[in-house]
Amino acid sequence: MSRQRPLREDALNSPSPLRAAFRQALSEAWAGGAGVLLPIGFFAGAAMLVPFTVGSEASQLSAIGTGILWVALALASLVSMERVFQADLEDGALELWAQEETPLFLVAAAKMLAHWIVSGLPLVLLTPPIGVALQVDPGALIPAMLAYGLGGLAFFLWGGVAGALAASVARGGLLISLLALPLFVPTAIFGALATIEGPGGPSLLFLAAATMFALAVAPFAASAALRLAVD
Repeated sequence: MSRQRPLREDALNSPSPLRAAFRQALSEAWAGGAGVLLPIGFFAGAAMLVPFTVGSEASQLSAIGTGILWVALALASLVSMERVFQADLEDGALELWAQEETPLFLVAAAKMLAHWIVSGLPLVLLTPPIGVALQVDPGALIPAMLAYGLGGLAFFLWGGVAGALAASVARGGLLISLLALPLFVPTAIFGALATIEGPGGPSLLFLAAATMFALAVAPFAASAALRLAVD
């Protein structure tokens, strides 16, 4: 079992657990020398491997580019999920938040939202240039960026649930992947279809519905997992 670290000052002194959780998630973006750069590097590296393995022929890449783009985005969303709640559990901040009047599901939602802002939004901005490299139809690049801005939130919400379930497990990255990837499937499918169909297609509505479902369910599921970890 890992040794408990001293409580962070913001966890002790902040009058609002929500503000403390959100600020901690933002400050941890560069923790351990990785932070926001690790998902970006993974996304770019995973996507750039495809032209080297299947060939650089434009027609071949264009046929699979959209699907590869969303697979790479889904995997990149998982890269930094291991530490979303683990640090809070180790230093006792999570136990303090569980005893506050503020519902724990709101604290979990604040952490996941902040994690999406610092790690997910850079992936959104990187989607068009990676799409160009994968020979994605130029007309689909902006819809791809907008679709991932919507669907990426669902990725980070479900990833946060998996991170909460694995918070008490040392080196739980593999467990997080096993738990989260099945939950990513509907979002990845609807996201790829929405990218191909454009803003007027029905798949965008299904993608929005999948994200709203994740937004409604994931914070409660994460808070239940965190209470089990604290107890």
